[in-house]
Amino acid sequence: MKYYIVDDDINIVKILSNIIEDNNLGDVVGYSYDGETAYKEILATNPDIVLVDLLMPKLDGNTLVREVKQLRTSINFVMVSQVSDSQLITESYKSGIEFFISKPLNKIEVEKVVNKVAEKIKLEEMLNNIRKVFSNVDRRLENIDKRDRTKEIRYILSMLGMLGEKGTNDIINTCTYLINMKKSFNECSMDEICKYLKENSKTVRQRMRRAMKEGLKNLANTGLEDYGNEYFQRYANMLFDFESVKAEMDFIRGKRNNGGKVNMGKFFEGLILLSEKEY
Repeated sequence: MKYYIVDDDINIVKILSNIIEDNNLGDVVGYSYDGETAYKEILATNPDIVLVDLLMPKLDGNTLVREVKQLRTSINFVMVSQVSDSQLITESYKSGIEFFISKPLNKIEVEKVVNKVAEKIKLEEMLNNIRKVFSNVDRRLENIDKRDRTKEIRYILSMLGMLGEKGTNDIINTCTYLINMKKSFNECSMDEICKYLKENSKTVRQRMRRAMKEGLKNLANTGLEDYGNEYFQRYANMLFDFESVKAEMDFIRGKRNNGGKVNMGKFFEGLILLSEKEY
């Protein structure tokens, strides 16, 4: 892995560089102390992972992430900041970061996070290579892939504590249909999906929405217990809007009168994408 570090504190830059190089996590190909310089050098060096501070002179971390992502979607960002404001953290995730590390730095946490991002990159590269090699795979192998992805979908739903919900089977069967038809959820009507499920459209929608809401609640509780939890970090952005997760967490804390909402389209697209990546 190639790393680039952006922080206006030279000591933080040194600490992060030492953690990466002393533990053989990869090579630090560059660093800078302001966002404006970082923007130019990141585009020039094209690192795999950028560790970036949130509050910096000339160009803040969130803006830097958004602008680089427009041109280099493959670059992964990890935000490193002492900011604890939940709104700013939410903005960071919306800008496109993979993880948020709080200062003061914890060596073990930094190692754990960058290793997870590195694993994600390697997995994506491996999957891309597999897709190229087996782009013309026969129907039999394609069906094996679909069964494995359905198994992965079931596993993800189990991690969200949703397997006991009535709507969970509807979700799994809908994913199977979408995978078989090679369509996104938004490309299908509920009538089309329910015809396949042989169920009433309104009833199915209600069951699935209740199951997704239960998953949102369980994920929010996980985040309250451990904000850095692997599954919380992985699923909060992919399956739900991060603002909805935050709203649900605030509701559980008693800070809101109602919780977060589920977006069925985002949930299905994220679930199918995760099943592909995990497999």
